[in-house]
Amino acid sequence: MGDARVRQVEFAGAIGAPGQDPPGQSPQVAVAGRSNCGKSSLINALVGRKKLARVSQVPGKTREINFYLINDRFFLTDLPGYGFARAPVEAREQWRRLIESFLTNNSELAGIIVLIDARRGLQAADEQLLAWLAELQIPTLFALTKIDKLNRSGRKRAEEALCADLGLPSDQVIATSAHSGEGMDELRESLFALVDSRSTEAV
Repeated sequence: MGDARVRQVEFAGAIGAPGQDPPGQSPQVAVAGRSNCGKSSLINALVGRKKLARVSQVPGKTREINFYLINDRFFLTDLPGYGFARAPVEAREQWRRLIESFLTNNSELAGIIVLIDARRGLQAADEQLLAWLAELQIPTLFALTKIDKLNRSGRKRAEEALCADLGLPSDQVIATSAHSGEGMDELRESLFALVDSRSTEAV
């Protein structure tokens, strides 16, 4: 296992329309999840910075893809949250086109981390994204967020249900809490492993 420590992180830029170029040619790992799944809090905990990704009280507010440069080596890319029913139809369509363009036409994409709220489980919008990722053959990590919000039995049910829905063994889903820090070391190691595998393929 290589060094999975985040030594340096900075906001590198954002894109808000399909076809725009990323702020550099480094490998990328995207983070995706439904609105209000705790994505910004998880990103902050993952990289050890409290206010890197802005945590909004208004779901669906992020409308751009934000790029964070990690260790001058790769980008962690924060995709707009999806599945926010109260967002205007035009805005939802704009987000869909932006995310589809980013995922489909991206030779630098090493993989994607899909976040599932432990209290909500797999939703229809998640299933649509996962079907698409499978079709594109994009390497995918899965993280259950907000696991600290559940008691022991609720946590077990959430983990078992998601593994059953995904058809994956339990060690392929990482239970996380941005609040307590649980699962962050494991998720960080998996993140760096994705980048390492991408770098190896590029040689």
